[in-house]
Amino acid sequence: MSILRLGLCVSGVYAMFLLWAVAQERLSVPFQSIDGQSADRFQSALFIGICQSCLGSLAAFIYIYMRGERGSSFCSLLGLDVADLVTTNGLSKEKTSGPRNAKVSSNGHVRKADVAQSGWRSPRSRLLQGYLQCSLFITLAAPFGFACLSHITYPTMVLAKSCKLVPVMIMNIILYRRRFAPHKYLVVAMVTTGITMFMFSGKERPSKGSNEPPSRSPYAQLIGIAYVLVDIFLDGAVNSTQDEIFLRYKITGQQMMFWMNVFSTLLNLILGTLPLPHIPVLHPSSDARSELASAFAFVREHPSIVVPLLQFSVTSALGQLFIFETLQHFGSLTLVTITLTRKMFTMILSVAIYSHWLTAGQWVGAIIVFAGISVEAWVKRKDVHAKQVIEEKEKAKIKTL
Repeated sequence: MSILRLGLCVSGVYAMFLLWAVAQERLSVPFQSIDGQSADRFQSALFIGICQSCLGSLAAFIYIYMRGERGSSFCSLLGLDVADLVTTNGLSKEKTSGPRNAKVSSNGHVRKADVAQSGWRSPRSRLLQGYLQCSLFITLAAPFGFACLSHITYPTMVLAKSCKLVPVMIMNIILYRRRFAPHKYLVVAMVTTGITMFMFSGKERPSKGSNEPPSRSPYAQLIGIAYVLVDIFLDGAVNSTQDEIFLRYKITGQQMMFWMNVFSTLLNLILGTLPLPHIPVLHPSSDARSELASAFAFVREHPSIVVPLLQFSVTSALGQLFIFETLQHFGSLTLVTITLTRKMFTMILSVAIYSHWLTAGQWVGAIIVFAGISVEAWVKRKDVHAKQVIEEKEKAKIKTL
């Protein structure tokens, strides 16, 4: 059953997110207007976010309702009927009173300092705050991930987003003087070398709309990479917050998916309806209208965007179900391995479908990047396996006693 479930998760992630990547790249290139007089790029990342998160929350709710126990309350189905979990003598158990993040001493008392820090907020409010924090990071990250495609090609973005380890390590070294295992420096060197080769060995530039002047700036690709780095940092904040939520609360991946998408929809709607001034990346509309009004006007004038927009939203919603199912049953390490190989196939599929022309230097650079990331994944898997062996030995010793 476990192997069957893993095979289903892998197949679902591959199928949905390969189709999702095809639609994402299509949304980044110009669309022909209904009168055929111009070709314009769609610039509303907020509108795309609304479509994606709205369908994501709907898909998660249907899944939860169909898989939930009959007779369960609404709060229980959506993961709001949570209790505080505390750790005593290394074992997790439920505790119905006291703050969740408070430390418990050997005599079972909660430390006052940790109580004051949590402010005696209910577990439900802290859980919802964690979901809101994840949604805020996602909402801020999406415009940067979308804007980078104005400066770099889609394969370059896929390659750059595969390298989350590099900026995290660099910031830790600069800000906190932290040291890392030798293999991590090797991984950073390989990834940096590979991306540099990929960027400067290619001659292809991203497509522009008929009303957009071609970019002649030598810094265009650096601007695109800078946008990707912002996107990566915000994604890293989402991942760390998700790990913290799973550690503290007994919830399912689909419950997290539902609430994150609900909050993302609300945040995007609020930002999209406000008549904000022009803000580079975050609010690209140059007129006095709200971004949602500009997006609806674009869809009316460019109806060919409807199909890729629906494909992007539906595949994202279904793909998220498989992602959270994998995360819940097989852990983040298995998910990282699946995601890594999926990104390799995404880049190859992008080259095949959209006729990107990669030089020999770019192929070599891509191979170096994925080789470096594979080294990191292999070492992580080895470390996790070693820890599991130690834990099994300790459990065996306890049983013999």
